[in-house]
Amino acid sequence: MSDHTWSGRFAEPVSDLVKRYTASVFFDQRMAAQDIRGSLAHARMLARQRIITPDDLAEIERGMAQIAGEIERGEFAWSLDAEDVHLNIEKRLTALVGDAGKRLHTGRSRNDQVATDIRLWLRDTIDAIDGLLRSYQSALLDLAERHADTPLPGFTHLQVAQPVTFGHHLLAYVEMAERDRSRLRGCRKRMNRLPLGAAALAGTTFPIDREFVARELGFDGVCENSLDAVSDRDFAIEFCATAALVMMHVSRFSEELILWMSPRVGFIDLADRFCTGSSIMPQKKNPDVPELARGKTGRAYGNLMALLTLMKGQPLAYNKDNQEDKEPLFDTADTVIDTLRIFADMVPGIRVKPEAMAAALKQGYATATDLADYLVKRGLPFRDAHEAVARAVRAAETKGCDLADLPLAELRAFSPLIADDVFDVLTVAGSLAARDHIGGTAPGQVRAAIARARARL
Repeated sequence: MSDHTWSGRFAEPVSDLVKRYTASVFFDQRMAAQDIRGSLAHARMLARQRIITPDDLAEIERGMAQIAGEIERGEFAWSLDAEDVHLNIEKRLTALVGDAGKRLHTGRSRNDQVATDIRLWLRDTIDAIDGLLRSYQSALLDLAERHADTPLPGFTHLQVAQPVTFGHHLLAYVEMAERDRSRLRGCRKRMNRLPLGAAALAGTTFPIDREFVARELGFDGVCENSLDAVSDRDFAIEFCATAALVMMHVSRFSEELILWMSPRVGFIDLADRFCTGSSIMPQKKNPDVPELARGKTGRAYGNLMALLTLMKGQPLAYNKDNQEDKEPLFDTADTVIDTLRIFADMVPGIRVKPEAMAAALKQGYATATDLADYLVKRGLPFRDAHEAVARAVRAAETKGCDLADLPLAELRAFSPLIADDVFDVLTVAGSLAARDHIGGTAPGQVRAAIARARARL
């Protein structure tokens, strides 16, 4: 008997070249646990509906338990001839339990079987990524809490803009990760419908109970159109889009870490175990982990485009093209998981250099807006205040000093509304404290935001 379940239809065997070209077993075997889980639920339903006997079910359960053990111990012999994870497991089951194994596929097709396995695998993967995002957020929150009062320049256009605290800056990435988690939850919810029972494309003539299988496997319900059930890969595309956003956010943080670690900036240092040296320059300490994360973001983008392109021209229902959905999906998941795991470990080891941050704040007239606000509060229209402060900045630039270093008499030349309390406004501490509202950078607000974020976690 041939290894192929459809060999009776053909007059000649599949060539070895075609076997290698069409086989997926060497990458889809990672879904083995999900395949076994789905098959067992299907078998229990078949027995419950009296489509197979209780003895058949017992034999299937016994055989699947042995196969699961063999896979876990690395003893399972994966075969290229059996093409994919599903037929490899079915072939081994039949070898172990005979006809009961052959009856397992009653009422289903590989089309709905594959669609179910991918959803089960991706559901598990999303749960794992959500846990890693929480760990990453927790590490950011711990570092933010230690530096809720540490001032550094906030930038726009990579130019010094206004003072913020390092803790407040880190909380921006906590917010990004929270949106990522929300998108993952939405993706998981939309994906969590059972395709099994759609069979090849039209459903099955057997009296199956799809709702029972859905409950057994933890799905929220069933896919209600059999054609869509076997051919839909929206959930994989949506996951890859969400993952691309995760990586984009990590890449933005990576870019900042790289800039901050440069000796020209010197705001932070990374632990040695996350850096490498140079083969020729002995002084170098390169931030390889953030640089590589920035680079790996392109992989996630590419995988998303690959899946969109894969699906764009497919007529209903299932087509062999869909075998190409797994490698981009798996690669994206691996990339996100590895990246988040290493960032959750790297963030606690970031060494902050407050002196360098404070020195940078003196280079860009970061409290200029505070002076404008001060004048507005004393009755000057904002545009006039903006003009007066711009002239004061120009004078300070000419003298090579900060606004706070200009004498009161000179400051008053730009507006008679300026009084001797102006220097309270021109300090970094005063600037930070003045932004005392939800979302602001006042240290008390930063601590309150950290508390709210911890409560969400």
